[in-house]
Amino acid sequence: MSRRWIRWTGAMLLAPAMAHAQVDLTTLDRDTAGPRAQVLVLGTVHFGEQPGSITPASLEPVIDRLAAFKPGIVTIETLPGEECDTAARNVAIYGANYCAGTEAAKNATGLDVPAAIAEVEKTLATWPAQPTPAQRRHLASRFLAANDRPSAYVQWLQLPEAERRAGDGLDDALVAMLRKLETRRDEGYQLGAQLAARLGLPRVHAVDNHTGDNARITDVQAYGKAIQAAWDSDRTALDAVEKREKAFVEAGDMLSLYRAVNRPESLAIRARHNIVAAMGSSSPERYPQVWVAGWEIRNLRMVANIRETFREKPGARVLSIVGSGHKPWFDSWLGQLQGVDIVDVERVLK
Repeated sequence: MSRRWIRWTGAMLLAPAMAHAQVDLTTLDRDTAGPRAQVLVLGTVHFGEQPGSITPASLEPVIDRLAAFKPGIVTIETLPGEECDTAARNVAIYGANYCAGTEAAKNATGLDVPAAIAEVEKTLATWPAQPTPAQRRHLASRFLAANDRPSAYVQWLQLPEAERRAGDGLDDALVAMLRKLETRRDEGYQLGAQLAARLGLPRVHAVDNHTGDNARITDVQAYGKAIQAAWDSDRTALDAVEKREKAFVEAGDMLSLYRAVNRPESLAIRARHNIVAAMGSSSPERYPQVWVAGWEIRNLRMVANIRETFREKPGARVLSIVGSGHKPWFDSWLGQLQGVDIVDVERVLK
């Protein structure tokens, strides 16, 4: 998908508002010096919601094509440790914390989440091209203390099998935790971390965000029912898409699955299903429209988190792995950033 297409689409969507003069931001970067950032957004299904198991062998053709894109940064739809720590310290605002605990890692390293994040950043600033096994174990322990398990797993995968053991900050409990991640049904690990490890990257970047979609609703059950009713009002097109995708998963044909998931027609069906009925709902409290506002905030903050990963790296090659429902928003908003081009995912997956 080209940047020009995104600009044209955005202009068409905003046409009614263009009656008033606005500053055109889309041409300010036309004289950008040096290479432009290349951002590839891969829409994905969530592995934990799929029937049966998704094998490493079935993912190899997908990983091969993503590796050929040669991203220097990989982002995944997982909450960053910093946000988990914020939620844990502000339960009255964000409610029950749904992040994994870090007690075991804190016991092993003596670091709480903020201290571990600071140590991770300091370590990565001088990270060598050829780290020793001891350095990898040490960094993995700090990632775990920073509540960044996917990045710890990236380091774990780059250790020779004989070096996947306790030591240098990893105790037996943390080693057991990392071993357990080897069979976790999660695209952030099976796809994102595996790809990062193959490319020799030190980490993946967690970019999810829920600080803006925790709507202040008194009747939570009524809120959920109103949203679900809007979505259930017309599921015909979405059901057909999901049926096709399920068949690919059951056949173990993950490359065909990703090609299907990332087709513009499939993405448009998901976008319409999320938004159209919700915005047209007659709910007295307008609960579905409240959900849409939270959805937009979440996507905006995720896009900002992605932008932050290459803030100091103009011209970076970035792969963002995210649930397919988010991809249209990512493509549109990332494509409006200065010095950024959106890469056609269909071309990459050929």
